[in-house]
Amino acid sequence: MPTEAARKNHETLFGDRISTLAQTDPELVEYFDDFAFDDVQRDAPLEPRLRVMTQLAALIALGAVGEYRVLLGGALRVGATPVEVKEVVYQAVPYAGMGRVFDFLHVTNEILAEHGVELPLPGQSTTTRATRSDRGLAVQREIVGEDTVSAMYASASADTAHIQRYLSANCFGDHYTRGGIDVPTRELLTLSMLVALGGADPQVAGHVAANVRVGNDRATLIAVITQLLPYVGYPRTLNALRAVDDVAPAP
Repeated sequence: MPTEAARKNHETLFGDRISTLAQTDPELVEYFDDFAFDDVQRDAPLEPRLRVMTQLAALIALGAVGEYRVLLGGALRVGATPVEVKEVVYQAVPYAGMGRVFDFLHVTNEILAEHGVELPLPGQSTTTRATRSDRGLAVQREIVGEDTVSAMYASASADTAHIQRYLSANCFGDHYTRGGIDVPTRELLTLSMLVALGGADPQVAGHVAANVRVGNDRATLIAVITQLLPYVGYPRTLNALRAVDDVAPAP
């Protein structure tokens, strides 16, 4: 039987829903639930809404549509708004790519419709084709740092300079300037996706630094990474923790 803490935390998120795996794979489900819903939540407490949003972001990067579908219902249950969960999906596009995000967008729309949410949701874009480049570059400098952004532009060759312009106008101008969730939360979502993707260690380190710049401290970063562990595994978790130690070492 799951621990009492795991049972209560699971019930808060999923109500009386019982996984079919509890019938076919009871041992695995029991110790996964005890780990994810007792140990991890005890040792790395995080406000439920934020915790589930970062986990949803990681599941998108992993391509885990089935687990995402289940957890999305839980996110709505613990207070994430339709706009917030849709923004998690939108934020994933520049990091995981539309090829991966496409199915998650459809699943999100299906679940929202099942909950009686009328689509489309109110628009959250704050830029236009005329303003996205300048606004994006300004936000990029605030988040990443002016010296870092200048160095990225300066080091780009003539035949790759357009990628730097895309980063400013599209990644930052189209996405980070949107409403619905604030920049510190977007940075936690981005870090969660990069950790889950694997093979993106330089970007993980860069966004650990960006998180610190926008006010997310070491304790918050460790809590988020710990909450991702049951879904992304130990290798990617340990790589992320190494980046935190390098950028924001323990006092």
